[in-house]
Amino acid sequence: MKSDSPDCLQPCVERGPSARLPTPHGEFILETWFDRSAGVEHLAIRKGELAGAQGVLARVHSECLTGDLLGSLRCDCGPQLQLALARIAEAGQGVVVYMRGHEGRGIGLAQKLRAYALQDQGLDTVDANVALGHPVDARRYEAAAAILKQLGVRSIRLMSNNPLKLLALREQGIDIVERERHEAGAHPQNSGYLATKRERLGHLLQEAGVAMPAAPAEAAPLPLSGEALAG
Repeated sequence: MKSDSPDCLQPCVERGPSARLPTPHGEFILETWFDRSAGVEHLAIRKGELAGAQGVLARVHSECLTGDLLGSLRCDCGPQLQLALARIAEAGQGVVVYMRGHEGRGIGLAQKLRAYALQDQGLDTVDANVALGHPVDARRYEAAAAILKQLGVRSIRLMSNNPLKLLALREQGIDIVERERHEAGAHPQNSGYLATKRERLGHLLQEAGVAMPAAPAEAAPLPLSGEALAG
């Protein structure tokens, strides 16, 4: 697939076909976006009119076959995806940008399974990736930002616990007016995984045993500096 359109953003993403998607959470529009730089098709799962809209509820979700499709209890990915769809359905407007090629924080499915084997021997998710010769996190968000721009959203409320994702999207020109707390699927089998996210990757997660707020959509302030991220 190739496009010589001057409107093609870099990395170039090209809108593909779309179709109605009925789900347990309600009806959405599912469309494909071909990422020429990575050679993969991402997805936008959207509801409501987005062009020109401000404060759009949005999630940029990394592909996780084991969690999203198979319901793995090693992570919280599947519940986070379902929660995002439920929240968008309730709001009547929003989008999940589903990023293909992000499996295992960007190392791919086969390497992710090798990392799982190392985790079963005692390494955490960070050290397992590094032991395999990979970056701690190889994901990039230029294509996600390009999709949001081409959808025409003016600003978003990002459902995420990852401050680096916020910074990456803002560096690509996405106006994020709020970070929406987005915690789901915590249980004993993924407690170590979530602790690593919180303690080593800086994700803004509640500690185990701390009561969650009643409203999962409660907004948290955006980090304003590298010092804030370090905390």
